[in-house]
Amino acid sequence: MLKTANEIPHSVSRMASFKAFLNSPVGPKTTHFWGPIGNWGFIIAGLVDTQKPPEMISGNMTSVMCVYSALFMRFAWMVQPRNYLLMVSHASNETVQLYQLSRWAKSQGYLQKKADKAE
Repeated sequence: MLKTANEIPHSVSRMASFKAFLNSPVGPKTTHFWGPIGNWGFIIAGLVDTQKPPEMISGNMTSVMCVYSALFMRFAWMVQPRNYLLMVSHASNETVQLYQLSRWAKSQGYLQKKADKAE
């Protein structure tokens, strides 16, 4: 006799979901999964660097990281199947790098308030 969906144990449905994830086009058997996981290293490094003095920030490298993340956010959106994990990792990196770039620009005097310039 066939069981209805309500009679199937949760462990069976969880196992089926996990197996579907494993074999999906963006699952852990593909670079669509491991690429974004590797990109979190950039984000963690950027977050650690927020504790360092702004004089240690390279404006050139931070700018390059901003452009890199912006370009690859678009790539993650355009690639098929659409890679949301990659999109989120690059959006997070973009946020961290823009914060770092603003810290660097303030320390270099590029982002002064207009009242400070008038004095």
